[in-house]
Amino acid sequence: MDDERWMGEALAEAEKAFRRDEVPIGAVVVKDDRVIARGYNKVEARGRATAHAEILAIDAASRVLHDWRLDGCTVYVTVEPCHMCMGAFYLSRVGRVVFGAMQPRSGACGSIDNFHEAELFNHRIEVTGGVRKMESLSLLQRFFEGVRSG
Repeated sequence: MDDERWMGEALAEAEKAFRRDEVPIGAVVVKDDRVIARGYNKVEARGRATAHAEILAIDAASRVLHDWRLDGCTVYVTVEPCHMCMGAFYLSRVGRVVFGAMQPRSGACGSIDNFHEAELFNHRIEVTGGVRKMESLSLLQRFFEGVRSG
């Protein structure tokens, strides 16, 4: 299935974050059956709370498309997006979000809130969760085990 395939691309981005001692979250933006942008967490490297994988990926997609509107795009992200990232998805008109692991502390797509069900700007975002969930969870667990033991 395509969701599995594209989530594999997002997992590859999360691995980049892991290797750079960032929380291992990766994202890709897909349009017309191809990846047009990629991103992984760079919060520590950039010293910015907004340097989430999703934000970096949609910024890159906007540059590729020369438009802030990401109509017809799907974002694949390894972990359930937070409110900030969901807000950015709404503002950029992303049509669909697919994520891997739930984020019980800050997830806005079922964990602490269902922000994706908000009807903002006359725009709906379709959300699918749990795609390659165990791989996303495993990467997060490896990262946080290393943080605790280091």
